[in-house]
Amino acid sequence: MAAEYDEVPLNAIRAFVTIAREGSVTRAADALGTTQSSVSRYLAVLQGYLGTDLVERRGRRSELTEFGRVFANTVAEPLETICFTARRMRRRNRPDANRIVVRTSLSTFASALLIPNLQAFSAEVGGVTVDVISSLSPPTSSDDFDILITRDLCVIEPADNWEIYNETLVCVGSPNHVAGKTLSIARSMPILNITSRPDILPTWLRAMNLTANDIKSGARYDHNYLALPAAITGNCLLVAPEIIVSDLVRGGALHAIPGSRAPSGMQYRAYAVDRSDNPEIARAFCRWVARLCKKAAIPEAA
Repeated sequence: MAAEYDEVPLNAIRAFVTIAREGSVTRAADALGTTQSSVSRYLAVLQGYLGTDLVERRGRRSELTEFGRVFANTVAEPLETICFTARRMRRRNRPDANRIVVRTSLSTFASALLIPNLQAFSAEVGGVTVDVISSLSPPTSSDDFDILITRDLCVIEPADNWEIYNETLVCVGSPNHVAGKTLSIARSMPILNITSRPDILPTWLRAMNLTANDIKSGARYDHNYLALPAAITGNCLLVAPEIIVSDLVRGGALHAIPGSRAPSGMQYRAYAVDRSDNPEIARAFCRWVARLCKKAAIPEAA
């Protein structure tokens, strides 16, 4: 059988590309975690397949031939793309198949809205277990998660995605202090500062035609979930995403000041990665969380 009909020696190509990248058979063997003799055999197989030398000796050194350089430059990038795609789409076998992992960069959203409603989703899809992890780090293809819910991160691997919430800001406070009051109260009552979201207060002030000089600056908190108890119990205001205070407003723990709503320009998205062990459940979760967010708006009468 003629050589051109032989099966392409992909392992040999991978070994040769590593030789070209590392500069020697020895370093290529170290990079591949194998022996020099194994890499040399792969090189011989590929040279036999192509019908020409790829590496030539120059004294004590080995260099690529002109054909070898052209071949390495041509196949290196497609090979890396194949390897990268295979790694990020690899299905990982978990001991509990009826389980998904939700990763989010929105810890307050998770604690205020997502986690309290997970039992409803679990019942809807037959008792699936939902693990929730939070991280502000950009996700990688080697991270173990099925779904990413985020406002400011992106997924660099194949994934379906949903727009789940266009963020709206609202000013809230304890009903004992703000019920029946108008937006003018923002000029006299301290407004808490959230250092993890320094964009919120300036964005809201612009929307309300206010400046930093028009308000009293209150205490500082790292995150909204730390500030919520202060807003519930203290003589202060909090400007926060409506979605994380909606249940507290409905329950009477907080009161939303009429006329204080304003879009932040931020959008929450949910990504169901293709490499999930449970892709259908992951997509069902994203559709469910999109519906959950739509229900979270505070009634206009609040």
